Amino acid sequence: MDHLRYAAFLPSGSRSPVEPVSTWWTWRGRRVHIARARRPQAPMRRMVLHGAGGYSGALWPAAAHAAGGDVELLAPDLPLYGDTVEPDPAAVRYPDWVELVCELIRRETDADDRPLALFGASMGGLLAYEAAARTRRVAHVAATCLLDPTDPAARRAAARMSWTGAAAPAVLRAVDPVAGRLRMPVRWLVNMPAMSNDPALSRLCASDPKGGGVRIPLGFVASWMNFEHTSPEEFDAAPVTLTHPAVDRWTPAELSIRFLQRIPHRTELVLLENCGHFPIEQPGLDQLAATLRAIRDRVAGRPAS
Repeated sequence: MDHLRYAAFLPSGSRSPVEPVSTWWTWRGRRVHIARARRPQAPMRRMVLHGAGGYSGALWPAAAHAAGGDVELLAPDLPLYGDTVEPDPAAVRYPDWVELVCELIRRETDADDRPLALFGASMGGLLAYEAAARTRRVAHVAATCLLDPTDPAARRAAARMSWTGAAAPAVLRAVDPVAGRLRMPVRWLVNMPAMSNDPALSRLCASDPKGGGVRIPLGFVASWMNFEHTSPEEFDAAPVTLTHPAVDRWTPAELSIRFLQRIPHRTELVLLENCGHFPIEQPGLDQLAATLRAIRDRVAGRPAS
């Protein structure tokens, strides 16, 4: 019941009664955990993607609040995180995440013809964007961040370390064959105290052995910094809505906004008032819910609720 620890940080009126059910999927030797809330009569489904330091249990309370009772939810734990069983953690690289999400999208859309939208949090935002570009099976992409690793300012914001400047991708690429399997605590690499504007929630995220308390291989960081995401100027796979927290002390909104502005078609920006990187505050939490429900109505082709 990991999600209950995170639900305690939401305002009392925003705590959804929707409980996740654990399901499992075998993918390339991994036992992937997928939290689900099945709603056979719902007009659409939403896949929730976490970033570094998150997992399905951490995101579930806010995602369930935003979904209400009229969206089917699924939230995979990506390799290294949550309850997914990873046989070789030191070998996990960012392209594994991309390929897993793409294959899961294809699997889900083959099995169910209802529209599937994506919601990516933090690093999961650009992951959702990339999976939509590659599969072309996604009805809508919503993201709290669109953090581009080719942008030195975005890299510095993500890691808060001086070495993440212009030379970092090349340096890490060279180091990967020698030390790529070396695993380090996430909190050594990123600014975990800025995960939330509530210090207690930041501490929970940083210490959670399924989330921010995991150890990730240096090669994963190298692969993320050197990954060639689809150019935003060429992106036309789905509408994109950026729901960026307005008081994000970790990844400033302007970094994501300038990436969004490079996408030529069908974009929307919503700044979540009073919200930190992990959006739990009001009124931004309800703004997130209203935005995702408006997306639901558009995707389902029905009048806005």
